[in-house]
Amino acid sequence: METKPLSPEINETKLLEVLASLNQISDAINHIGPGDANNSGVSLQLIVESAIRVVPGSSAVIHTYDQATGRFEAESRVSAQAEGHALAKNPEYSDDAPRPNGIGIRTIQRRHRTLSYEELDLEIHPYHAALGVNAVGCFPLIVAEQAVGILYIYLYEKREFTKLEQLMLDNFVNQAAMAIYHARRLTGVHRDLARKEEELSRLHRAGLIISSRLRLEETLESILQLALEVTNARYGIFRLLDKSGEYLITSAVGGSHMDKPLIEKMPLNGNSVMAHAARTRQPVLIPDLRAEPWSQIYYPLDSGLKMLSELAVPLVNSSGRLEGVLNLESPHVGAFSEDDSHMLQSLATHAVTAIQEVRLLDALQEAAQLLISQPSLKVLDQLCVMANDLLNSSSSAIWLDDEQGQLKLASSNGEIQSDVPISEVDSPNVLLLLLLTGGDTKALGMFGVFYPDTGAREARSAKSEWDKKVLACLANYAVLAVQNESHQQALRTSQEQHWTAETFAAVGDISANLLHNMNNKVGVIPVRIQAIQDKYRQTLESDSYLTKSLSEIERSAMEAMQIVQENLSHLRPIRMEKVRIASCVSDALHTVQVSADIHITVDDLDDLPMVIAGGQSLTFVFKNLIENANVAMNGSGNINIRGLAGSQWVEVSVIDNGPGVSPELHNQIFELNFSGRAGAQPGKLGFGLWWVKTLMTRLGGSVVVESDGQHGAAFILRLPRAEDSA
Repeated sequence: METKPLSPEINETKLLEVLASLNQISDAINHIGPGDANNSGVSLQLIVESAIRVVPGSSAVIHTYDQATGRFEAESRVSAQAEGHALAKNPEYSDDAPRPNGIGIRTIQRRHRTLSYEELDLEIHPYHAALGVNAVGCFPLIVAEQAVGILYIYLYEKREFTKLEQLMLDNFVNQAAMAIYHARRLTGVHRDLARKEEELSRLHRAGLIISSRLRLEETLESILQLALEVTNARYGIFRLLDKSGEYLITSAVGGSHMDKPLIEKMPLNGNSVMAHAARTRQPVLIPDLRAEPWSQIYYPLDSGLKMLSELAVPLVNSSGRLEGVLNLESPHVGAFSEDDSHMLQSLATHAVTAIQEVRLLDALQEAAQLLISQPSLKVLDQLCVMANDLLNSSSSAIWLDDEQGQLKLASSNGEIQSDVPISEVDSPNVLLLLLLTGGDTKALGMFGVFYPDTGAREARSAKSEWDKKVLACLANYAVLAVQNESHQQALRTSQEQHWTAETFAAVGDISANLLHNMNNKVGVIPVRIQAIQDKYRQTLESDSYLTKSLSEIERSAMEAMQIVQENLSHLRPIRMEKVRIASCVSDALHTVQVSADIHITVDDLDDLPMVIAGGQSLTFVFKNLIENANVAMNGSGNINIRGLAGSQWVEVSVIDNGPGVSPELHNQIFELNFSGRAGAQPGKLGFGLWWVKTLMTRLGGSVVVESDGQHGAAFILRLPRAEDSA
């Protein structure tokens, strides 16, 4: 073939035409938008029309190519025909679709243009040969190393392509490749957006399901049904981990054509896909269950159905706790994609949220019931148990602030040290929260949970926002329990004081009348004895027995009057005043009668602030406690009296090293009818520690005993501190 040279004027004209065409093509490509994502034909049509203008006596065809399948897309053909060349009929070929071993495939494979006159083994497509084509140029359309199509240029003249024509065609080829690539990218983006929009819509439905269901079973069933719809799975199952952490228990089953679903509990360490997903905490996508190792561990949901693919997703909450597994199966090989896995993981997250919310609501309902019916310490104990259960923590504890401003361990679950781990406040394995009341800035204490040390990454994610909110809810209930106990105690104290005051107001009148009558009846005995002694002096001098008997009668009558007067005096109203503890203890020690082998020590009383009490009554309380300790130790042992000042109270402890008081008697020893040791003392009415309890109540204070029943006893008195201790 001959190559015809072009004049400079013709070359310049063609260049201008090419530039105009390129501008027009670029503009068309730039205007391909989301609505035209599937139609790059305008740009390609401009390209083939421009190609036959710059190559006289030619026609052009573009076919797009799918590299993934290795096939040309026949429906995408775009062409431009040279003028004067009518279509011819060919009985063997009705169109010019690329042949399996034609020039087009060769060009795609070599990634370089092919010219028919340079390769003698190439035959022109019969369809175009019938039209009189003498030469073919085939140009691959390549973008980012991907073949997206091919451009055929058919010459009807007996010549070769000029260098200028080849250069101009190379520009058209690049534009055509970009047009196809750009259109496909927009198509993919449009498709992805549509899919994402559908996914968001389904996730929104899952959120509505969670907010509209009251029962966990209903929520899981609805989420499972949604998962089946999204993935076109045949059936699925929710299994949740039981409290022991050893078994996966069926909570929801969905699907069609099931005969006898196998829904019994599944051991976590068992041989199954769901157990494997639970143990590894990772999704499992199995295209073919017949492949190893899945064929060995596949556990059918229904033995009457043959499943070939499976998708299992673990339910793991924000603190790393395994809640269960969501599992789908299909009778088709490769039924699930990575997109299905991502969607199922999103639905699993919704399921975890539902599980957490239901578990929290159940716990709060239980805590509210405990607040109504149980003492504060039992409520605090259960709150610690709930914290470990809800937050997947290894241990938890509640510390309360005592009168001295020190945090003391009040309740715990798991291995907890008594001291608050202040040094671990910033530790990733510890979450601590102050127990704050609504109106006060002073904290009542602290609530802490401790996560197992499973590594830095897991520890950092353990203290999630959910964990902080859950602990805040439990901390609020702890505050309510402490405040409720305080209010109940204050109410009981107030009622006890009121009842005691009313009782002693009535008893005081009775005691005054009794004392008056005793004085009238018993008081006459010493007077009569004096008269007898004066009148029968000589007789008494000669009768020693009579003399001694009269003296004994006189002494007994006077001691009886003194005992009755001393004891009944405590029934009269008490005049409350500012009293020094040290003075009352000193007065009690001067009047108390104890054995010589009893050693009494006094510590830290002189610096105690003054208290509001009755001096005589408080002295009697200390005297009674010291005498009680003397009897308990059988007249031999040590007694220590020491004090401690709080912000609103003063505590005084009377401690002995006797046999102690068994815990079951701690409340009984203060009862009026308790048959203890007090009656064994001469000069006592036998009321025992009832006097101490009664007088402390009348003084606005309290008394408790601390003893293990083996190593002595400590009686702790608490009295209100005077505002001005000067």
